Amino acid sequence: MPRRRVAEEREVLPDPIYNNSLVTRFINGMMWSGKRSISERILYGALNHIQEKTQDDPLKVFKKAVENVRPKVEVRSRRVGGATYQVPVEVSSRRGTSLSIRWLVDYSRRRGEKTMQDKLAAELLDASAGKGNSIKKREDTHKMADANKAFAHYRW
Repeated sequence: MPRRRVAEEREVLPDPIYNNSLVTRFINGMMWSGKRSISERILYGALNHIQEKTQDDPLKVFKKAVENVRPKVEVRSRRVGGATYQVPVEVSSRRGTSLSIRWLVDYSRRRGEKTMQDKLAAELLDASAGKGNSIKKREDTHKMADANKAFAHYRW
């Protein structure tokens, strides 16, 4: 967390195929070591898999998956008088989107399918249907925030 000023939000350009900035943010979140072309190939391949499986607009499935995984509340550690409390705080929309992208990528990498395109497509389909490990992570985050509701008055 910055001490002097709030970090400025950079504008993300929309991707060339779907003309959507959320797709660009997902590509950036999935990218390793600056390998953008590999990340693009994986995401566009996964969206093509979704198109073949569901005969539906893959961008709609993708947006629904990101929206379903986005958390509403999370816990933040707050130190008060020698004790550390888990304080539930609401999540801003930008951080919620970033968390959902991170969780979708992490849990797709852990799946058992053969290629990353298959893993990502399966995780996006599961998340859009309201099941899967990324949805479970969101539910666990909400449960933890609900369990620590008593410390909400320590919110800053």
